[in-house]
Amino acid sequence: MVNITKGILVQCDEAMKQLILDLDEKQTLGQKFIIQDLDERHLFISAEILEALRGKIEDLGGEISVPTGEKTN
Repeated sequence: MVNITKGILVQCDEAMKQLILDLDEKQTLGQKFIIQDLDERHLFISAEILEALRGKIEDLGGEISVPTGEKTN
């Protein structure tokens, strides 16, 4: 049996990752949302929480970006 989870790959620096891990641990957004802690710069998070997470990080003065597959120079 294969389980499929819809999620978003987040790439960030170590400080932002620690902030996101803290938000998840304290369930600041109402639920745990990290599906997998991949490495020191990447997290796989629930897709449904992305906008709430962006809003919270903006409130705290940070920024989160999700690659769209487009290359910029």
